[in-house]
Amino acid sequence: MLPFHCGIIPTGISRVPHPLSRWIRLVRPQDIVWLLLFGVLAATAQFGDAPEIAPLLALAVVQVLEPKIPALASMRGRVFWIVLKLLLVYVLMAYSNGVDSRYWVILLLPVVSAASTIGLVGTMLFTLLAAGAMFSFLVWVDRVAWSQYITDLSLRIVFLAMVGNLANTLAENLRIQSGKHRRTAEQLAEANVQIRQAQEAVRRSDRLAALGQLSAGLAHELRNPLGTIKASSEMLNRTVGRENEVAREMAGFIHSEVDRANSLITRFLQFARPLQLQLATADLAQTLDRAIGLVEREAPAITIYKNYALELPPFPFDAELLERVFYNLVLNAAQATAPGGTVTVKTRAAGGNAEIAVIDRGVGIDAQHLDSIFNPFFTTKPEGVGLGLAIVSKIVDEHGGKIAVESEPGRGSIFHVLLPMEPPNRDLPGAEKHDATASGPGSVTA
Repeated sequence: MLPFHCGIIPTGISRVPHPLSRWIRLVRPQDIVWLLLFGVLAATAQFGDAPEIAPLLALAVVQVLEPKIPALASMRGRVFWIVLKLLLVYVLMAYSNGVDSRYWVILLLPVVSAASTIGLVGTMLFTLLAAGAMFSFLVWVDRVAWSQYITDLSLRIVFLAMVGNLANTLAENLRIQSGKHRRTAEQLAEANVQIRQAQEAVRRSDRLAALGQLSAGLAHELRNPLGTIKASSEMLNRTVGRENEVAREMAGFIHSEVDRANSLITRFLQFARPLQLQLATADLAQTLDRAIGLVEREAPAITIYKNYALELPPFPFDAELLERVFYNLVLNAAQATAPGGTVTVKTRAAGGNAEIAVIDRGVGIDAQHLDSIFNPFFTTKPEGVGLGLAIVSKIVDEHGGKIAVESEPGRGSIFHVLLPMEPPNRDLPGAEKHDATASGPGSVTA
């Protein structure tokens, strides 16, 4: 049943547009003005016969249709329209006494059209063509009267050139203003994108802070019972006789699982604990080499290519923390790549920043996961925890940098890390040693 508005008119009914509405929308007020003007010319025609009226009607149709055919909106299309107008005016003048034709003023149509669409060179070119059209009628004039006609035609050409130049000046100013408005619109669009990214970064930081506090509280509460369970399993293992292999095996399982849970809690605490950067001027390439060397030992079936920018100078950063960042990203890329595949690590200078890109041709990331992969506890790995990329993002943020990802399922991923080469404005005297670890397999496959 359709919902009713005010109990009378049913809502939710789509109105079917009238077939003529589309054509009505194509009619502009300028079109009506053009038709009226050419109608006046036709009504006051010199001879009033078909050869005179036909070019006038054709000019009216051309003037109305010109902006309505997108296929002829290119530069060639514009030239076609202008040449067509010039030919129609020439035919009209040739029929109505040639050099004495009263329709020479209509030559303003192609000249002004060229001025408004092609530019100064096009304006002068079509002004010269219009001049040639008028001077061509001297062929049918007695040579004795040429001097009188030449003066008159010269004044007409000067008049056409003046109007064309003025129209070109106005059109050029309009193009300049349109360009400024377009650039302003592009800058506003880019600013909106940056604002949305900043808002997303703030929301992610808030989520990180809240989840960090929660994980810290839970970790401290779980540590005590885990310690008791571990001590009990060790005591059980010592007291159970060798003949009771099942009990000893169960005690070993308890001990190993407690160690695994304790390792997980340690990572929670590392995520929740505030970072204290130890900034020192270092070489980014050496830090990358150390991280790549660790990954090569863990994933020997993957070939890792290095493409470093030589122009990157040493700059202040926390080498140990960034080594963990790059280790995590490169290991994720290697895990997402089939054996025998390749991973590429590239660096380049981007203004006052250093950009690091980790590129793989692996399985890629689903579009629905791209907004969540830096969130804590989000993972697509069966045994993952979902803290690896969250800690990576936290370390990059602490350096005043940015991290972003481009990915397409089945074609691979590119992780971009942008680090400022100027140190972040932080007060670091007496800072304690950092303790946040971004471990490799704890994050989503990238």
